[in-house]
Amino acid sequence: MRAIPVLLATLVLAVATALPASAQQLSLSQVSNYLNSITSATSPFTQVNADGTISTGTIYLQRPGKVRFEYAPPEEALVIANNGTVVIFDRKVNAAPETYPLSQTPLSIILARNVNLGQAGMVTQHGYDGTATTVTAQDPRNPQYGSIQMKFTGNPVELRQWVITDGDGTQTTVVLGGLSQTQIASGKFNIRGEIARRD
Repeated sequence: MRAIPVLLATLVLAVATALPASAQQLSLSQVSNYLNSITSATSPFTQVNADGTISTGTIYLQRPGKVRFEYAPPEEALVIANNGTVVIFDRKVNAAPETYPLSQTPLSIILARNVNLGQAGMVTQHGYDGTATTVTAQDPRNPQYGSIQMKFTGNPVELRQWVITDGDGTQTTVVLGGLSQTQIASGKFNIRGEIARRD
């Protein structure tokens, strides 16, 4: 596992100290109920990549199964998940978009139609650091696809951060600026439309 960059540690500390302390550790049932309550939401995000570089942008999330990461300049990337497929667009690469099944990324746990963190083998770690509840989960049927470590604050419950560790141990951290539940136009998740627009 790669060491967390100092910049990431500083960023996470800044987020944590800016938040009100939760009274106690959230149960897996509370976390599952919260995730299931999210139907359509957006948030600014800061992403810390495996090599320590930083990206920013806006995430659009619609459960079940849809997410869009719009990266701010100078990045030229766009990631859309819909209909069980993840597509990565990158104008810096003169090639067809990269695609793979959503089921092969731990993010599918958040995007599932029914999140049940209490099922056997899904949660590998569940703790509380005095400020936030941390839950590490994996697909119990396919642990080889990696895991997602989610950080939640309480009162009210809110997802603040996740760290995805893929099958080869590479870590990507996403720190959310605050999820806001709002309606999102269906076109945001139109993969075919995005491909046609870029041709």
